Amino acid sequence: MAKPRRRQAGEGGISEYMTKAGPRFLIKFTAQREDGTKRVVLKRGFKTRRDAAAALREQLGHVDRGTHVAPSKVTVDRHFTTWLDGLRKGPTTIASYRKNVRLHVIPYIGDVKLAQLTGTRLTALYRQLETSGRADGAGGLGARTVRYIHTILHSALAAAVDDNLIAVNPAAKAKPPTAKEAKSPEMQTWDADQLRTFLDWTERERPELYPAWLLLAMTGMRRGEALAVRWGDVDFDAGTLAVRRSAVLVKAKGEGERLEVGSPKSGKSRVIDLDGRTLAALRAHRAQRGALSLALARDDAYVLGRLDGGLRHPERLSREFTRQLASAARQLGEAMPPAIRLHDLRHTHATLYLRAGVHPKIVSERLGHATISITLDVYQHALPTLQREAAAQVAALIYGA
Repeated sequence: MAKPRRRQAGEGGISEYMTKAGPRFLIKFTAQREDGTKRVVLKRGFKTRRDAAAALREQLGHVDRGTHVAPSKVTVDRHFTTWLDGLRKGPTTIASYRKNVRLHVIPYIGDVKLAQLTGTRLTALYRQLETSGRADGAGGLGARTVRYIHTILHSALAAAVDDNLIAVNPAAKAKPPTAKEAKSPEMQTWDADQLRTFLDWTERERPELYPAWLLLAMTGMRRGEALAVRWGDVDFDAGTLAVRRSAVLVKAKGEGERLEVGSPKSGKSRVIDLDGRTLAALRAHRAQRGALSLALARDDAYVLGRLDGGLRHPERLSREFTRQLASAARQLGEAMPPAIRLHDLRHTHATLYLRAGVHPKIVSERLGHATISITLDVYQHALPTLQREAAAQVAALIYGA
């Protein structure tokens, strides 16, 4: 019987050692430093010889290809600080990333070296956040928030791979909450009669913000987009409105909050056709603003701006919508539609258009979605009705009315 071949220099080796938990295995191999010198690398803690052999093959492959990364002493805290400082994203996105990293990453794994992160360790972090991750100590974070934190971690650790700080991205092997678990809160929409009931009440009882609710409901714009519309964006002759920018609220720890105007969420401008009633309401609104001050009716003035000409605060607009719903409910009683969020006016717009038979591509363009598939996915609840109507129409073509 032939003797097993001895490993040659550089092929690495596997050794067994004892721990309190039982036997464990380590791997040993030689790698080259950036300066060309060689060093011996030890990795411990493998539970079986098979696991150790698989890890050794993987590491030797990296050595052969020149992609081996020496264990980094850089911590999560240090890397994330550098990564965030160089991030090229919008101000609200960066502020959101910083807040989530500060509250939900650094307190848990900030002192951990990047090289010590594993998919299992990150999965455990996600479960901990779901159980007790709230900064105020009042329980856990929602699945959607934890999945968002996973997205941040994945991006930051991908940058660490690019910088040769780690060989692989541990977040790629972690198990965050699934997309189904992280599904957005169920939208609530009004039908045409309910929307008209609220708009009619607002026009009569709270006319100062009637143009805001009408514009959001009849265009499907996002809140920030509507707040950033200027009179020069409205073409009364063509009956269109150009969505060119969006107002965003940026919050940063120690810096308070500030309003900024940037690009729409999609990053691209779009033009929305307006109906006659909305155009007439905007003409009347501009005349009323101009009567107060000519500056409020100039092309560069905000359509929904404050009386001093500044941007209206997005969150205050949402709170005012909630207050007006409560006032309307007290006056209208059972005739009042169910309470919804301000963002649900956008969902109402899309649902009414789809149920009216408007092609999803047009609805997608009005909403400013990047692709039509987003529209179809978000508003799939409206599609069964469209399918039934389409089936009836085709059957009528074939068999007659």
